[in-house]
Amino acid sequence: MVWRLLSFVGLQAAAAALAWVLVAPGARVWTALVAAIGAGYVWLLLDAVRGLRLLNWLRRGESTELALGQGLWGEAAERMRRLLRTRERQVVEGEGKLQDFLAALQASPNGVVLLDAQGRIEWFNQMAGVHFGFDVRRDLLQHFGNLVRDPEFAAYFAERDFSHDVVMPGRDSTNAIPVRLSVQLHPYGEGRSLLLSRDITAVEQAEAMRRDFVANVSHEIRTPLTVLAGFVETLQSLPLDEEERQRYLGLMAQQAQRMQSLVNDLLTLSRLEGSPLPSAHDWVSIAAMLRACEAESLELSRLLWGRAQSIVFESGPPCELAGSQAELYSAVFNLVGNAVRYTPADKSIHVRWQSVGNGACILSVEDTGPGIAPEHVPRLTERFYRVDRSRSRDTGGTGLGLAIVKHVAQRHGAELRIDSTPGKGSVFSLVFPASRVRGIAT
Repeated sequence: MVWRLLSFVGLQAAAAALAWVLVAPGARVWTALVAAIGAGYVWLLLDAVRGLRLLNWLRRGESTELALGQGLWGEAAERMRRLLRTRERQVVEGEGKLQDFLAALQASPNGVVLLDAQGRIEWFNQMAGVHFGFDVRRDLLQHFGNLVRDPEFAAYFAERDFSHDVVMPGRDSTNAIPVRLSVQLHPYGEGRSLLLSRDITAVEQAEAMRRDFVANVSHEIRTPLTVLAGFVETLQSLPLDEEERQRYLGLMAQQAQRMQSLVNDLLTLSRLEGSPLPSAHDWVSIAAMLRACEAESLELSRLLWGRAQSIVFESGPPCELAGSQAELYSAVFNLVGNAVRYTPADKSIHVRWQSVGNGACILSVEDTGPGIAPEHVPRLTERFYRVDRSRSRDTGGTGLGLAIVKHVAQRHGAELRIDSTPGKGSVFSLVFPASRVRGIAT
């Protein structure tokens, strides 16, 4: 302000002094006074022009430099430039943080949808687009309820109680392949909502499998326990001769063996699921493994059928297989044991080990049993799944054998193949990659 006052007074004084010098003595006073007043008006006009330039610069929002020289307007312009630069820097930083935040939301494994106070979509990430079938160019600012017409979500949104989630089918859900989504709204800001969606299909399937597993195990154990309890009560309450006692004790031993087989298979599955993968540097002799399996399968055949079935083993070219000997033997014997159980006593079973090219090898177990209908084949490796429950129990099966085979195959990089023709028999094959097989020099 002092500089403005000095410049104003100085310009008037200079104009008055110049007029005093140039004008004749008789008119000096009035001329100097008029010159001073005129100089003051000129100063005010120039000052107003500078102020208007600054005002127009601010109105246009230009980022270019504005030269106003020294003085009040020059200092004001400089301070304005500094404030604008600070504001621009803050805007850029805020935009960068916003983009980082949105990028983090895009990377989220859950669906994220931002809704305004009317329930319209302001933004959503890619996972939400997958869950609900949204399109960025088509669905922004559309009402969520108009695009997702699910009665359960509509009731949930209308109740305005967002303390819990709601489970609804996903966009690609079908009866054959259900997709289940957990959706929950979280209010924020002035009436806005954050919608989170999570695919819980695997969680629900795991829970269903757990319930089925517990129910199946309980059922499988309850049946022999009931039989054992009945036999114990009979032995305790009835006078039996030695022959009857021995027969009842034999049946009790059979049921106890059945429970023991079930427990052993459950422990095997638990060990397979919880232990590290087998080493690729431990080698198992195929010929030795098949010889041991042949002896045990013939013993099983005699136990089930009263005589040994015709079981042919072909060990093929001498070679070794990388992996766990116990796991591989368990898988092979489960396949052969199933063939023994389901093949009539007068029919044959063929076990082969052969090369299929490119260094890969295949172990196949071919039976001449009743065969399996096509609709059952995809489910054969499920725990406790049986095509014929009564027959499997009569022959001592636990319903876990093929589940064990599948786990062993996966742990050794192998593939389990099942080919069956009803009325003719089945072929169960384990295909091992070349990396797991090596030949033996003879």
